[in-house]
Amino acid sequence: MLYVENVETFDLSVTINGMEIKRTVPTHLRLLDFLRDDLRLTGAKEVCGEGECGACTVIMDGETVNSCLILAVEAHGTNIQTIEGVTPAEGLTDLQQAFIDKHSVQCGYCIPGMILSAEQVQCDCENPDRETVKQGLAGNICRCTGYKKILDAVEKDGE
Repeated sequence: MLYVENVETFDLSVTINGMEIKRTVPTHLRLLDFLRDDLRLTGAKEVCGEGECGACTVIMDGETVNSCLILAVEAHGTNIQTIEGVTPAEGLTDLQQAFIDKHSVQCGYCIPGMILSAEQVQCDCENPDRETVKQGLAGNICRCTGYKKILDAVEKDGE
């Protein structure tokens, strides 16, 4: 872990959605605020600010993290994927299409974090069973769907 002592700013270098970003940031700036305010990547949402809801989920070096709990300086030298980096230029991923096909999206507020967590579950396990999907999505709260349709969509892309 990076330790920054007695400085007010830091020269951050991080790769986000395949692009190398170099910025001088305040040492107290959260990763969520850096993504949303500085880079205008607004898919990660501010909801609880305590790492309880998963709406701010991003993938950092192959692990899902709550960007509201991480300082931007802690992301120095890492590779981050946000929801904006998931969608291919030619359309939707199979998982995104499964969310639509299974009617897993209602208000949509939690969906970017859900998709990223689900992507990571599928990356970690080629054919996740329902229990594996549940465990992988455990850090993401949805207040609208009741989860069944989300689980249906993630489990083997809605097969």
